[in-house]
Order: sequence, then structure tokens, then C-alpha cells
Amino acid sequence: MFIQRSASLLTRSRIAAALLFGLLAAPVLLAGQQPYRILDHWKIGGEGGWDYLIADSGAHRLYVTHGTRVEVVDTQTGKPVGSINGLQGIHGVALDTAGKFGYISDGRANAVVVFDRATLATVASIPAGTNPDAIIFEPATQTVWTFNGRSNDATVIDAATQKVVATIPLPGKPEFAVVDGKGTIYNNIEDKNQIVRLDAHTRKLTATWPAGCDSPSGLAFDIPGARLFPVCDGKKMAVVDSSTGKVLATPAIGDGPDAAGWDAKNKLAFASSGDGILSVVDASSTDYKTIETLPTQRGARTMTYDSGADRVYLVTAEFGPRPDPTPQNPRPRPAIVPGSFTILVVGR
Repeated sequence: MFIQRSASLLTRSRIAAALLFGLLAAPVLLAGQQPYRILDHWKIGGEGGWDYLIADSGAHRLYVTHGTRVEVVDTQTGKPVGSINGLQGIHGVALDTAGKFGYISDGRANAVVVFDRATLATVASIPAGTNPDAIIFEPATQTVWTFNGRSNDATVIDAATQKVVATIPLPGKPEFAVVDGKGTIYNNIEDKNQIVRLDAHTRKLTATWPAGCDSPSGLAFDIPGARLFPVCDGKKMAVVDSSTGKVLATPAIGDGPDAAGWDAKNKLAFASSGDGILSVVDASSTDYKTIETLPTQRGARTMTYDSGADRVYLVTAEFGPRPDPTPQNPRPRPAIVPGSFTILVVGR
């Protein structure tokens, strides 16, 4: 009887200890799995449309293309620190690995504009293809690649000489690009529903694969995991093996996406869409489930991920009423309300 009672008391003590440990550990587990939410709105103001943005985590700066200028914002305060002006109609910004220069794709000027990151002064303008759109810095070869939306090619610029060293034909209209840091570049071909692989050392196209979804625009990259994440029409993100081109999954995202991001620490892929949704996909398992659908704001379809701060930055503005369609303009866009341009800060 005594032995049975002692065993019973021991069992109860162990259960109580396990429950206590669980209660103490629960806040830590939940803290690591907190959903993303909107933390702040930084009102930038001004007029004009926008396209890509890029975060410089080390310098705590955010470069945002906005009409005919690049807005430069301090990510610690949310305050503008300057701008790069005198441009014609810009799309993206690339940053070198030395922290010295930045490169802007000026689509209307058919040029890449080089600026000093310390002073924000323009130092050069380099001719590119027709309507340079996505732009990226390739560190292994120290080259700048701009993907030209109307001439369907890529312009390669030597960063040391600031001269064009190659023009590479592409099979269709290029969109966003990513690099692996060793000389391989991937780019979405929007009108052909494809992904192309390029070798920065030989400056040649080495593979063309189906993107796994329609009209791929934004593109994120898990380099160690060899996974590409193009975001597409039809509310889909594709997961593509960057070694073989095999499509592994197509998780659901918002409607009208234009950008994607990758959080290497937590193995999360992001997609921002024009319907005002930020989708978060768990890439830590082969299920690739969409684990969060965060309402943001209408028009917030471009984004960048800041790995240093674990922040997603999106841009949008307020819109007026949509005009009635006409035969000349069957899909008119609503006017942007002047002064309403805003950066949304998303975090946990």
C-alpha cells in the first residue's frame, strides 16, 4: 500500500513538473511564432508612381523608386535623409558590395544612373537596352545587370570601368532577378511564363524552365536550399528547384503580386500583392504552406525584406475613383492622391 501510494505521488509530481515546464516554455515558443503585423506607416508624400525598393541593412537605409526620383529613408527613424533627383522614369536600385555606389534603372532614359551612396550625388549615366527595369549587382564578377523590358535583353556593366561589356538576348520580357553570389543569375520571363538561368562569368544563358505559374513578376531565392519563389497571376507563388528547374509546389498568395522576399533565418517566403495582402509561406518543410495572409493596403504590391531588422517594407498610396473604361483605355487606373505616398513597416 505504501509503495503504491509513493509511486502515485511520484507520478503526480512528474506530471505537475511537466505541466509547469510547459507553461514556462510556452511564452518562448509563442514569441518565436508570432505573426507579422503592421508596425508603422511612414508618410513620404510627393507625387508619382513607384516600383521597386531595396534595403541596405548595414547602413539602415531604404532606397525607394518614386516617379522621377529615389527616396532615401533612415530605417531607424522612418525619416527621409535625402533623394536622388533628375531622373525620368525609374524602376529599381542595385547596391554594390563595397558600400560605395548604387545603380538606378531609368526606364524612360534607357540608361543606368550611378550614384554615390555617401553623398547621393549622380556620378555617371550608362546607356542600357530599351526600358531597363529590374537591376541587380552580381558580386562574383562585380557586374551590374539590368533587364530591359522592351528590348527583351540584359545589359551587363563592369562596375570597375562603368562600361557596358555585354548584351544578352532573352526569350521574352524579363522581370525581377536574383543571384546566388557565385556567378549565377535567375530571371523571370513574364510573357513566356518562364525562368531563365544565366552565367555571369561566361555571360551566357544556360537554362530555360517553366515558372510553374502565369506571368511571373517578383522573385525570391533561398540560396542554401536551392529554391526559387516566383510570384504570379492566379494568386500563386511557385516553388522551383534552382538546380533542376522542377516545380515543387504552388502555394496560394494574394491577387496581383509584383514582389517577393526571403527570410533565410526563419525560412519564410513573402509575396506582396496589389489587393493589399502580404502572404507568408513556410518553406521550412516540403508542404510550403501559406501560414499568414496579412491585410496591408490596396496597391502595396512591391516590397523588400530587411534581414538585419526582420522587417518587410511595402509602398503604396491612396487612390481616387477609377475612371470609366473606354475603347482606347479598357483598364484605366485610378489617380493617385497627391501627397499620400506611404511606406508600410511590417514586423513581429
